[in-house]
Amino acid sequence: MNPISALPAAIGLLPVLVFLAVLLFYDSYKLVKLRAVITVIVAGAGVAGICYYLNGMVIERSEIDFASFSHFVAPFIEELLKGLIVFFLIRLRRIGFLIDAAIFGFAVGAGFAVVENAYYYVARLSVDVGIGTWIIRGFGTAIMHGGTTAVFAMISVNRIERSNANWLIALLPGYLLAVVIHSVYNLSFLPPIYTALIVLVTLPMLLFVIFQRSEKSIGEWLGTGFDADAEVLRLINSGKLTDSPLGTYLSALKEKFTGPIIADILCYIRLHSELALRAKGLLIMRESGFDVPIDDETRSKFDELQYLQQSIGKTGQLAIQPMLHLSHKDLWQLYMLGK
Repeated sequence: MNPISALPAAIGLLPVLVFLAVLLFYDSYKLVKLRAVITVIVAGAGVAGICYYLNGMVIERSEIDFASFSHFVAPFIEELLKGLIVFFLIRLRRIGFLIDAAIFGFAVGAGFAVVENAYYYVARLSVDVGIGTWIIRGFGTAIMHGGTTAVFAMISVNRIERSNANWLIALLPGYLLAVVIHSVYNLSFLPPIYTALIVLVTLPMLLFVIFQRSEKSIGEWLGTGFDADAEVLRLINSGKLTDSPLGTYLSALKEKFTGPIIADILCYIRLHSELALRAKGLLIMRESGFDVPIDDETRSKFDELQYLQQSIGKTGQLAIQPMLHLSHKDLWQLYMLGK
């Protein structure tokens, strides 16, 4: 491949990957590991392959023309399948904040866009496609795919954190907004080069604002979380637990659980608070530029916590949620510590 023929491929494939690298660079808390991002990119690439066959099947079995399908049907299919990867990441506690939601969401779209543009390039090797088309696809279409999935991920994480609504209901607004953005982009009310320029200008500004807000919220969460976790440990270690609201609540649980289960619940609360403090300390060290490895003692404590989860059972875990105030971020931080 000569340099001239390689230029369209570079324009079509590199911008979205460079943009993703910038997002990773600005993740000052290092919430996302490169290996995880690569895995998600590969998953997004797999979704692109599935969409290729699924879209072809729908077009073949329906009477809809390609233009109408691209405008009004493909966005629903593609955003749904890309969104499923984000859904599983959230369910598995791999996403806790808007920052990692944006990075993982954009990574899904980046993998999708790389495969889509690579296929477009190979399919048109024998056709003289102008450089303007590749600029539109690389700086417009590819960034759009990453941006819509990032928007879906961020809105979904925010709604899950703020409400106790059903998961499907919580995810619906982000999905519909991603579909609308995708569909409007495909409709091309403006000349394609202007549409690509709008995407290229507005998306970085939006993500920059979100990053600023998320980093501020992480700092606030770390401060309040430290105080709450430290207070729980102080009460347990001081022997004055019975005089506290936490002790009163535990006493009330004695009517529903046996003595050994109550003891395991108390151990669970202590371990949970210790690990939560360590996780927050780890984030602060990362923000300061120190990538501190997780030691064997911490890993053994996490193994003990998982054992206690099994010991107290589902009912016990539900019973202690009011004491630990388990939010999506709290569950995420324990995953981060145990991975």
